[in-house]
Amino acid sequence: MLANTVDALVCGAALLIGYVGFNALRLFVTPRSFHLSEPSVFFSLLAAAVLFVVYTAGAWAITGRTYGCHVMGLRVVGPDGGRVHLLVATIRAVLCVLIPIGLCLCVGRKRRSLADFALRTSVIYDWSPRRTPGLAVLDEPDGDGATDATGQVWGHRGALDT
Repeated sequence: MLANTVDALVCGAALLIGYVGFNALRLFVTPRSFHLSEPSVFFSLLAAAVLFVVYTAGAWAITGRTYGCHVMGLRVVGPDGGRVHLLVATIRAVLCVLIPIGLCLCVGRKRRSLADFALRTSVIYDWSPRRTPGLAVLDEPDGDGATDATGQVWGHRGALDT
């Protein structure tokens, strides 16, 4: 719930910035006849829902986490524990917007929401950022491992040695 609250605040801030930017553009183009636009409630809710779906689906498909998930140490994963495909992430986001109470009804040992049951996804605790394979550092010739830019020592297979 806290992660979704953070994500709602992020989307609200983006909508506010868009509204201010749109009105600033109108002021620049027609300064004499300018007045603040007053979007309808339906348009505002539709814009918020579309933005939330695009934001969450994109974040879940690319990194597995939104900003709210990052703050709370959560990651959305597919049935194999890997990234969620864009289509699945989009359907999950639409379900979360259309049936928000489904996020509160987490049931079972794994505490999966209704959308997770329908799409075979899971939300896991994952506090560490994932490294992409392109950033792994190769071993030094003497076989002692290598150090990346942060000073962390990497072993023979690219895994972080602790």
